[in-house]
Amino acid sequence: MTLLDQLRQFPSFETVPDDQFQWLIDRAEEKTFAQYDAINKPGDAVDHLLLVLDGHISIGNVGDEIATFPPQSILGVLPFSRLKKAVSRVVADEPTRVLLLHRNHFRNLAHECYELTETLVHQMTTRVRDFTRQAQQNEKLASLGRLSAGLAHELNNPVAAVLRSADTLNQHLRATPDTFKAIMHLKLTDEQVDSVNEVIFRKIDQETSGGPAHRLSLMERSNQEDEVTDWLDDHGVDDALDLAGPLVDFGFTTGDLDGLLNQIGDQSLAGVISWLVSNLVTEKLVMDISEASKRISTLVGSIKNYSQMDRGTGKTDVNLAEGIRNTLVLLNHKLKSKKISVTLNLPDTVPTICGWPGELNQVWTNLIDNATDALPDGGQLTISTQPDGEFVLTKVTDNGTGIPDDILDKIFDPFFTTKEIGKGTGLGLDIVQGIIKHHNGSIKVKSKPGQTEFSVCLPVNS
Repeated sequence: MTLLDQLRQFPSFETVPDDQFQWLIDRAEEKTFAQYDAINKPGDAVDHLLLVLDGHISIGNVGDEIATFPPQSILGVLPFSRLKKAVSRVVADEPTRVLLLHRNHFRNLAHECYELTETLVHQMTTRVRDFTRQAQQNEKLASLGRLSAGLAHELNNPVAAVLRSADTLNQHLRATPDTFKAIMHLKLTDEQVDSVNEVIFRKIDQETSGGPAHRLSLMERSNQEDEVTDWLDDHGVDDALDLAGPLVDFGFTTGDLDGLLNQIGDQSLAGVISWLVSNLVTEKLVMDISEASKRISTLVGSIKNYSQMDRGTGKTDVNLAEGIRNTLVLLNHKLKSKKISVTLNLPDTVPTICGWPGELNQVWTNLIDNATDALPDGGQLTISTQPDGEFVLTKVTDNGTGIPDDILDKIFDPFFTTKEIGKGTGLGLDIVQGIIKHHNGSIKVKSKPGQTEFSVCLPVNS
């Protein structure tokens, strides 16, 4: 089969006349690659239009191919394309024969072969559209992956606390019968029982409202534990060291113990203290489980609000502060890992805007995530909102190294990124800009060393 016959078989070349095929054949080079030969390596100059005549070509690493090209495929550089260098490895999967046309012929191609040029330009626009769609999907999946990883980490701590406290509570309750037996041998009056109940409930109420024990430094707590231990030893209470910790946890001092002793007397002291501590430990474990459960509920609520699971897909009134806070909850793990301090200025007086809440949450995710990447350990992130006439102005400011002046006007360009290969697609800010335009808003950035500020202006009624 002649080259002309093979070119006629390309589906994309259906409208190309034979004289233009011959023009191409006269100027192109036929070349054969053996199986596993590298046609291009990352960083190589890409100077040829490549038409696959026989064989099979793939882009990417073995087992992780980005794209594959059977016979009658068109790849390489195309007319009016800005492609200069190969980003990924291009390899022949089997013995492959191709036709190569150097980019130096493209100017004459455009003048002399209208139908062929039209076909190749159409191929380029299709390639750009497909690549952009895939890159945007990858960016969304990467963003979802970051949020999922952070959420899993944040959930792991309270879940582990619930399991740990539940297991400890189970073991602790096994000792309850012995404590109950000891307390049953005590002969306490109703007034004495009421006085013990008053003490325990007062201390529990203080603990739940952040009582004195919460304000003790490590040294003060250690000293207080020593004092309570000595007091218990002096009054003949066994296991004083084990009992002192829970008592101090709930703010007991030697003065409180003196008051309790005056109410019940020496003979009942050991049994009452043992029963008191048993109840305090149970209460503390229940409080830990409750606190961890509330944390889980908060995280689930945040992801529900962030993803707008319970709302329709149309426009609605959006509280920007709520979306920002939910986003921070989901990115908290990343912020904590770099010890980044976050300052919020989100007044309740800022009006809601009419928009798509799920889209706006993507804006905050990208801006906060980018700022976190740019900040050093211990950096500062500040987020504020304020009314601005018929608009709401939101500022996301970090004290990182800043964006160099020579790239400041490029950061919103699609596929432009300053991150390492594999760390970013260069579509985050392009997506942000698209969403803000969808809301008839605007985004601006100004940067200098120590201060980078993104300003998002959104109309109240878009």
